[in-house]
Formats: sequence, C-alpha cells, structure tokens
Amino acid sequence: MWSWISRQWQERPLSLILLTAILVRVIAVIFSRGYGMLDDHFLVIEAGQSWVDGNDYNNWLPSSGNTEPKGHSFFYPGIHSGIFWILEQAGLTDPQGKMYIVRFLHALLSLVTVVIGYRITYCISDKKTARMAALLLAIYWFMPFLSVRNMVEVVSIPLLMLGTWIILKNSEPGERRWSYLWAGIILGLAFDIRFQTILFSGGLGLVMLIRRQWIPVLVLSAGYIIAVFLVQGVIDMFIWGYPFAELTEYINHNIIHSTDYIVSPWYTYLLLITGILIPPVSIYLLAGFFISWKKNILIFLPAFIFLVFHSIFPNKQERFILPIIPFIIMAGLAGWNKFVNLSSFWQKNKGLLKASWIFFWIINLALLPVISTTYSKKALCESMYYLYGQNAGTVILADASHRHGVPMLPRYYSGAWPAVIETYISHPPSSIDSAFITDPEKKPRFLIFIEEKDIESRIEAMRKIYPHIEYETTIEPGFIDRVMHGLNPVNANNVIVIYRNGEFP
Repeated sequence: MWSWISRQWQERPLSLILLTAILVRVIAVIFSRGYGMLDDHFLVIEAGQSWVDGNDYNNWLPSSGNTEPKGHSFFYPGIHSGIFWILEQAGLTDPQGKMYIVRFLHALLSLVTVVIGYRITYCISDKKTARMAALLLAIYWFMPFLSVRNMVEVVSIPLLMLGTWIILKNSEPGERRWSYLWAGIILGLAFDIRFQTILFSGGLGLVMLIRRQWIPVLVLSAGYIIAVFLVQGVIDMFIWGYPFAELTEYINHNIIHSTDYIVSPWYTYLLLITGILIPPVSIYLLAGFFISWKKNILIFLPAFIFLVFHSIFPNKQERFILPIIPFIIMAGLAGWNKFVNLSSFWQKNKGLLKASWIFFWIINLALLPVISTTYSKKALCESMYYLYGQNAGTVILADASHRHGVPMLPRYYSGAWPAVIETYISHPPSSIDSAFITDPEKKPRFLIFIEEKDIESRIEAMRKIYPHIEYETTIEPGFIDRVMHGLNPVNANNVIVIYRNGEFP
C-alpha cells in the first residue's frame, strides 16, 4: 500500500492528491452539516428555499413590499433556488436531504481549486512545490469544512483560480488572445457571486497593463463586462427596472456603514493568516509570498491589492480574506522553497525546517478530522428539523427570557415558514400580544427554549399563558459549539428545549 502511494506521489501526484481531496470532502459532505456563519445560511439557503415556496424570507423583492434595493446579489441564492426547485420536482423535499446535495455540489466545485492550484504552482515553480501546494489546498485543516459551506467568499475561489490560470498559461509568446474572453467571463462570474473580487480581477488587469498586453486586457475586460452585465445588470433591470440597482446600494451601504460592524486594526488579517495557516509554516508562506513578488507578480499583485484594501477598510470579518488564501499558499510555497535553496542558513539547518513541517502536519492532521466532521449550529438546525413534518402551524414561540435577544432560527430546516414569537429580557412573556394567546390560528404549537439557564422559572412563566404545554425533547449543541462557548461564553451554547402545546394534536 505504502509503496503504491509513494509511486503515485512521484509519478501521478495530482491524481493521488485529487483522490485524497475527494475522500475528505465526501466526509465533510456527510458529517459537516449546519452552517458556519449567519450569512452562508440566511442570505443563501433561507432566501433560495423561500423563493421556491412563494415567499421572500429576507424581504428583498418588490413583491414583499420592499420599495428599494438592499444591496444583495440575487445570483448565488438564485442558483440555490433553482437547485431546490429541481430537487423538489424530483421528489426530494427533506431539508437535510437537499443540503447533502448542495454540500456535494460545492465539494465538487472546490476540486477546481486543487487541480488549478497544482497547475499554477507547477507553472511558477516546480513539480515538488506544485505537489505540496495542491496537497495543502486539498487537506489544510479548514479547507474541507469551508469547501462544503455556502460562503460566497469561498465559492468565488475556484473562479478566481481558473481565471488566473487562463491568463498565466496564455502570457507567453503565441498567446491565444480569445482565451482572455473566457477568463474575463469567469472572473466576472466571481464578481457576480462576491462583489469584492473586483479588487483581485483588477489586479490581474493591472499586471497585464504593466506588461503592455493591450489587446489581451481589452478582451479580458470585454468578457468581464459581459458576465457582469448579463447577470447583475439584467437581473436588476428585471426586478427594479434599471441595471446594477443592488450593486449601487451595496456600495452605498458599505461606505455609510463601514464602521457599524467589526472594526479591527490594519494588521488583523496578517495575524489571522498567520494563525490559520499554522505557524511557523504560516510565517514561511507569508515570507515566500512577499519575497517572490516580482517573479510571481501575476499572483502576488492581485492578492496584495485585495489584502491591502481589506486591511485598510474598517469593517473586518474573518471570512472576507478567504478568497486570497490559496494564492498566498501557492506563491508562498514557490517563493519560500526558492529562498531555502539559496539560503546558507537553511541549507545548514535542514533539521529545523523539517521539524517545522513535522509540527505543522501533527497540528493539521489533528484538526482536520475534527473540523471536517463538525456539525456547526447543530442545536439550532436540529430544533427546526425536529419540527419538519410535524404540522408546526403558522406560529412557533422562541423564548430567551434570560438573554437580550433570540438567535435567528434556521426555519428552512422546518420545511415551512412559521412566524416566530420572540420573548427575551426586554420583551418578556407577559408582553405577548393577546391574539397569540386567544386566536387558535395564531397560538404557537411548539415552544422553543433557548439554553437551560433559569429553565424552570421560564417554563412556569409560559405555563401561565399556555397551560397545556408538554415537554417534547432536548437538543444538545455540537462539539465545536461547546468548545467555542467554553473558550468564550459570548459564543452562545444553544441547548434547545422543545415543548409542545398540548391544545393541538
């Protein structure tokens, strides 16, 4: 077995790496359920399914009474809406079942990153470096987990990789200029998914201008404009009557509210990259990325522009920087390996370098199976899925009387869109509208208690309003959710206790 692996590693490394990437992603498809952050579920899955069901979860559309754009691209959630419609037409209506398919499709798309990562690195370095880059893109501890998430920052990566590869392989004499049209279209589609990728694509165009590739850059721009207009322009024109309505609002919103979210120092992303890529190897990769800037400028400059912009812009969230991580890995490995080969220090201290990589692989391989099988936001998802097929009615009640707010409930998993009565510290049970107490059509059939703190007193407060409630089940959070809560109590440890209103069958 090991001799076969060793032979494949030497003779057909990409096939071996691709097989490994498929294996870990299939595991993630099966076990890594739930969602990572709010945006990758509520702005994609809830929106897409609600459109299929004739609703508009986020009230983005004029049909919901919305009179102006809110700054969201309809392209990516619209794709999910199409996927859900097709699956339901085929007879698959189970919410978890549909998400297995969605995760599988995302896993397939992520393989593009592995394959193109190998080819790009081989082009700028050598086979040995390309093997390692592809392997890292396949099994870096966070890659399989992110690969099956509905995060626009991650979904845009394969398109950025493919567009970059087309430009790179056609930059030599005898270039096929019309290939740049396809590169532009692909990069334009990346923009349609994640607007900020225009910074990366602009960096590619800037490199081509520096190289005086006048015709290719015009062809690239034409492809980009075509993709952006046919998606953003046409969709917004159909919905709002004029093109780029959502894009315009997105820009305005981010300028006006740039300091309303997470504001961090300029070096935040450098620290984040250093941490998630596991030091000291992460330091090697960053060093290689910067010292090889001139030789690998086609990869370096777009990623650098992207990094600088997000480092300067006040609003910083971890996911924002994800699109350039593969490019830092590729250029970083290429630059570092070349530096090591020319460095007398590292030639004399190969044992230290080897120890660094041994430490890296120990940490990475320890984290990989844990993160790749993480069921994130398990209690919230499973509490809603518990209601699936149970005739939950038009209203459910979510109680967090001990907190200042109720977490967003992923109603997609309930298979319906019941309204939610929320009770919390400043909106206690005593303030529930009388219509939700006396009107049989509005009475909640299920009561969901968020966390177990003061649970007995909270239940008794509810019994005074709904005297027939009966205990149904308790849903525990996943392992990672418990760990995150232990590290920082701000991360809600959402044990969910479900009661049924006994007035209803």
